Amino acid sequence: MILRKLSLCLLACNLVCVRAGAQQAQPAAAPPARVAIKAGRLVNVRNGEVANNVFVLIEGERIVSVSRTAPAGVPLIDLSNQTVLPGLIDCHAHLLLNWKDLSAVSTLRMSSPQGALWGAHNLQVWLQHGFTMLRDACENDQFYGQLALRDSINTGLIKGPRMVSAGQCLSVTGGHGDADFLAPDQAMPARPNIADTVDGISSAVRRDIKYGADWIKLMATGGVVDLTSDFNVQELSEEQMARAVEVAHRARKHVMVHAEGTAGIKAAVRAGVDSIEHGTMLDEEGAALMEKRGTWLVPTLSAFQRGVEIGTNFGQDPISLAKGKEILKYQQPAFALALKHHLKIAFGLDDDPDFLPKEFEALVRGGMKPLEALQAATVNGAELLGLSDQIGTIEPGKYADIVAVSDDPLRDISAMERVVFVMKGGEIIKDDVHARR
Repeated sequence: MILRKLSLCLLACNLVCVRAGAQQAQPAAAPPARVAIKAGRLVNVRNGEVANNVFVLIEGERIVSVSRTAPAGVPLIDLSNQTVLPGLIDCHAHLLLNWKDLSAVSTLRMSSPQGALWGAHNLQVWLQHGFTMLRDACENDQFYGQLALRDSINTGLIKGPRMVSAGQCLSVTGGHGDADFLAPDQAMPARPNIADTVDGISSAVRRDIKYGADWIKLMATGGVVDLTSDFNVQELSEEQMARAVEVAHRARKHVMVHAEGTAGIKAAVRAGVDSIEHGTMLDEEGAALMEKRGTWLVPTLSAFQRGVEIGTNFGQDPISLAKGKEILKYQQPAFALALKHHLKIAFGLDDDPDFLPKEFEALVRGGMKPLEALQAATVNGAELLGLSDQIGTIEPGKYADIVAVSDDPLRDISAMERVVFVMKGGEIIKDDVHARR
């Protein structure tokens, strides 16, 4: 019995520890040597121009050419009746959750292995919606299950989008990243993501880097879904954030910051962070500062809206629901300021991946043109992640990450609800076009 329990413990650890077992995985089967896609409407997401009846030649994982001439002797994937786009990019994902039940009890009872298994499931949902790249925006998993998933994708152990990932959600005690909301006599042991001093944040950043994080995630302000914080209160000090940026940038890592309240947004930008997540109470001064510094914004509009619409069915405590209703008052004026100041904006969901198309619709309702919403999820996302030479457009030399929808998203952004074809690195992930024939 003891040996059996030990074996189960080891199996569980292997599911979530960084790189555990993944380095031994066999590489995924190589895609066909050469194949071509006939695109009825190919969108150039840089400028919105549409080329009709063009051929995208793919060799292995990469795009070789885009031309009006059909390549001879190459298998053809006929997407003549579809609109073809680059693979999509979500810059604010959370993998290790059961998105159908975010109640406190469910969250507390989820083990690290269970979180990793939910993550593996959620990754497939992102793929089915055409998202071939994502950035995990931190997890409250002390064993870094998201990094194990990233490495398992890279080695071919499991299928999923390309990934970069933050480590843990770095927070002050009682802040938005502090998962311990139990009564004092039931409190959790001290967690390494909690940092109340400048030296403490340095250690937390270095720990994330040690275990393989690509990005560092800081919680500058309170939030909505926790029970104790105030979304308009700055939690991490500007000095702490500046130190985190210094340590991360020295290690060639980037820093993303949860910042909803006005003071926290501006302090984070002054500290030199790379992207602001949410920015829900952005004011004129903050928008001008972000424009001057070139700081990215990932607005995550639909998550707040959906949380309020669904309410307690979303697993929210009444306290969180009340905060969600309050913060929605600030969301649209803040986004209008972001557009006015021409901030660099990338697509981020921060929600159940089944609702990915809703973020496109929220961006357009908020004032973006359909092309701008598509750019947020393609070229802009690639630039934010430092991967513009690899993904984000359909061009020779880039990964063959290709998506097709049945209608025209430049006219009606709801077309993004109807993804019918997904290719990642030359491998067909989804093909509802030919499955119907």
